[in-house]
Amino acid sequence: QVQLVESGGGLAHPGGSLRLSCTASGFTFSRFAMSWFRQAPGKQRELVATITNQGTTNYADSVTGRFTISRDNAEKTVYLQMSSLKPEDTAVYFCHTNVYPTGDNWGQGTQVTVSS
Repeated sequence: QVQLVESGGGLAHPGGSLRLSCTASGFTFSRFAMSWFRQAPGKQRELVATITNQGTTNYADSVTGRFTISRDNAEKTVYLQMSSLKPEDTAVYFCHTNVYPTGDNWGQGTQVTVSS
């Protein structure tokens, strides 16, 4: 079955950096787009960044220029490099893919806290 396992969250100071990783299994990783979402307390889950199977990337306006999504198909891993972090980036970050026929698949989430 599809499994997505995130790691790399933690505490960062404003202006700092963190790198999240999501290792996938149970499907042909290289064929599918991968995304990062986040959910802050009391808010809806929102799309942060997507990378297609061909490497095309898209970002939410709020993170453009600060976050970079990338993938390593050999390692079946997608990354989210976060820089110039702001307190409003504090959220649980989730890895996501949509794989036929199971549909939406989510990781367990990793907490990112940005605070001085």
